[in-house]
Amino acid sequence: MARDLKYTRNIGIMAHIDAGKTTTSERILFYTGKTHKIGEVHEGAATMDWMVQEQERGITITSAATTAFWHYNGDTYQINLIDTPGHVDFTVEVERSLRVLDGTVATFCAVGRVQPQSETVWRQADKYGVPKIAYVNKMDRVGADFLAVVEEIKTKLGATAVPICLPIGAEDKFQGIVDLISNKAIYYDNTEELVNYEIKDVPAEMQADVAMWREKLVEAAAEYDESLMEKFFDDPDSISEDEIISALRKATIDMKIVPACCGSSFKNKGVQFLLDAVMRYLPSPLDKGSVKGINPKTGEEVERKPSASEPFAALVFKIATDPFVGRLAFLRAYSGRLDAGSYVLNTRSEKKERVARLYQMHSNKQNPIEFVEAGDICAAVGFKDLRTGDTICAEDHPITLESMEFPDPVIGLAVEPKTQKDLDKLGIALAKLAEEDPTFTVKTDHETGQTVISGMGELHLDIIVDRLRREFGVDINQGAPQVNYKEAITATVQHREVFKKQTGGRGKFADIIVEIGPADEGTTGLQFIDEVKGGNVPKEFIPSVEKGFKSAMANGVLAGYEVPSLKVTLKDGSFHPVDSDQLSFEICARMAFRHACPKAKPVLLEPIMSLEVVTPEDYMGDIVGDLNRRRGQINAMDSTTGGARIVKAFVPLAEQFGYVTVLRTISSGRATSTMSFDHYAEVPANLAKEVIEKSGYKPVDDEE
Repeated sequence: MARDLKYTRNIGIMAHIDAGKTTTSERILFYTGKTHKIGEVHEGAATMDWMVQEQERGITITSAATTAFWHYNGDTYQINLIDTPGHVDFTVEVERSLRVLDGTVATFCAVGRVQPQSETVWRQADKYGVPKIAYVNKMDRVGADFLAVVEEIKTKLGATAVPICLPIGAEDKFQGIVDLISNKAIYYDNTEELVNYEIKDVPAEMQADVAMWREKLVEAAAEYDESLMEKFFDDPDSISEDEIISALRKATIDMKIVPACCGSSFKNKGVQFLLDAVMRYLPSPLDKGSVKGINPKTGEEVERKPSASEPFAALVFKIATDPFVGRLAFLRAYSGRLDAGSYVLNTRSEKKERVARLYQMHSNKQNPIEFVEAGDICAAVGFKDLRTGDTICAEDHPITLESMEFPDPVIGLAVEPKTQKDLDKLGIALAKLAEEDPTFTVKTDHETGQTVISGMGELHLDIIVDRLRREFGVDINQGAPQVNYKEAITATVQHREVFKKQTGGRGKFADIIVEIGPADEGTTGLQFIDEVKGGNVPKEFIPSVEKGFKSAMANGVLAGYEVPSLKVTLKDGSFHPVDSDQLSFEICARMAFRHACPKAKPVLLEPIMSLEVVTPEDYMGDIVGDLNRRRGQINAMDSTTGGARIVKAFVPLAEQFGYVTVLRTISSGRATSTMSFDHYAEVPANLAKEVIEKSGYKPVDDEE
């Protein structure tokens, strides 16, 4: 008997740092009976933060998945829950989780309100079309204000947030909430009991407010349903609770409305109400409908319905290494059924893979299961070659689902093992970590022979180095952080390159005339145009010319940094009937790149970060002055309701190393900052000269 998918919820919890995502996840696990003791983040005992580094720092680094069950309205619902990180350095974890989730609980701090990272994750959820419920946490803290957060969700995030409950009291007087749909008050006590609330009538002093907000709620629901609209104008009281819930559910799934509720997860208040709201308003896999993909053989669009009877299709959204079972591939099954021990097709590598075992995940523990069906999230073991973003499917029904895009790393660090005997261990460990995390890359610098690891920020690399030491037992020496520069050319030049080599016997010969210039706006990589007439360069050699330019782009002419985009037009050329071959034309193209680029006004590009600093008014002048010294470009200064100021600026990454420490010093530890990569921009000429000289780069010619 296939189970009914309408009782499944694939949800994530996303928010800014310290809004209480993991604490909320822990409460959900407790109230659904998954854990018998509540794990606290500040004690380093949270179930979902299972990594040592997470427990020590009290932050979430990897998104942990778990499955729990909740009884609502007489039915049992299955919740596949993913707790995601808030730090911008681990934004990839949020991105890949949102790609496979059907709905999300956006958690806000009742005091901090809508913070920079809340905006980032909100935009990511919009990108993947994920419906949201807003949960305003920390109502017990001084300065908590539920309705102010709802207002900020409207103004800052441009979403129609509609309160579905109102808080009874706030700060240390926060006792519970009024459910605006049932018109009842729910009072909570602080105990760790599975039922720690009682339902009473709405307090007299709140009745006017409750009536006003309930009317707004009914109106928002009615706007979405014409039959309700008529009832609303004739007799608003005749609208039943079920009708309101049904209309709100449709509007939430269509991303027109964001139901907003509140609570204090730490004090065990409001979590059961939030769980009911998840069942009521967030979509099941059936509500999300069929998933579209491309048939890799025909290139046509195909779709798969969320049903166990359809051919199997799943997306791999994460690879993790477990010390006991080896490589775990996290999958979201969109259609069909997969049994442990059966074979699937990986459409990227076009190879068959055997799924040895399937597991239902609970944080970092695995429970073996026999099979997985449409709508499920699970982990699989036994794959040989599987990467994040791969589609696996039934062999006779190939499909490629839309993958995920990951940002390029912006900061590098040279590492070496402390002892020679750890050299191989380091290589294996780095390969495993790079497999897990698409925003972490490892490469060897050909000039110096150094191993350079790159990531999204200083914290990201910190954690990687810590994991190398603890998980893999490799002690390393590390260099100073380096910026990942790039190069670009700004002018178009025409160039002729002739490559001749005679070494006795058959020689090498290639001759090409090319035009090299900046790529069209919005394109990355090599834009290659073939304009050769009359077979002057035979057809079989043209892909070699393209290949030569593509490989040459890995090292620019100024300091050997990558050239991310280039436009090359092959105009003409000539060949020798005996001496010309594919390799000759490939080498000729590489030499043309090296000789033509210096004439095309090459420039150095550096990563520019988007920085947001929240500071008390007193330190404003010092912070702005410091940012100006760092070549910062201030974009905006706003005030928050609490009297703090927000400074938004673009600052080059090269000037930002160790900024958190400097900011603490300037502001006596009272200012906070968040920084994320924004774009690449040209380095000023005097600084570019320094970077180029420091790199000591000398291009090697292929002829030598």
